[in-house]
Amino acid sequence: MMNRLKVLLALVALTLALAPLEAQVGRSLGLLDANRATQQELMTVPGLNADLVKAIIDKRPFANVTEFATALTPALTKAQLTEVYGKVFVHVNLNTATDEEILSIPAAQSNRVLREFKEYRPYKSLAVFHREMRKYWDEAEVSRLEQYVFVPVNLNTATDEEILSIPAAQSNRVLREFKEYRPYTSMDQFHREMRKYWDEKEVNRLQRYVTLN
Repeated sequence: MMNRLKVLLALVALTLALAPLEAQVGRSLGLLDANRATQQELMTVPGLNADLVKAIIDKRPFANVTEFATALTPALTKAQLTEVYGKVFVHVNLNTATDEEILSIPAAQSNRVLREFKEYRPYKSLAVFHREMRKYWDEAEVSRLEQYVFVPVNLNTATDEEILSIPAAQSNRVLREFKEYRPYTSMDQFHREMRKYWDEKEVNRLQRYVTLN
């Protein structure tokens, strides 16, 4: 009976692992988003003090992790930065990230991460990333790496689940307003329409996650 239960649980785990992933932004397993984390959350990150937390909040949204690093240096060493990145980060665009951005992701095999991440560009979906990375790492490590990355959501064709994967305080409102103005003909139009609901900083942050390509 116990062996049959183990087999059943293994089959369920395999099914979940092979299930299609519709989200375009990696699901957090505890990693904070530097552009959205609260002051209280940031104060829990090793190496960050009140001054650094204030600098982060004042300077965000960050367009990428390189900009995020400028808010922390020269106060933190490279080793301390890596420790911070294990707790808080700015999502990396899989299709456009620089080598520096990708190498900022904490990993035991940084150069291999860089090589494999770039090999499969351009990514059409996060599901493609997940499938290809499973060639090199187990499910747990791929899920950990996935926290750090995203594939931009197509404004005109994205599913509700893909839009809802974008980190936002008002997820349902993001879904409603993003879909209201379809079809979009330009990113300028998207920016203009979203400014009806959010300030410039928030629209710039949201715009990182979307595309018309």
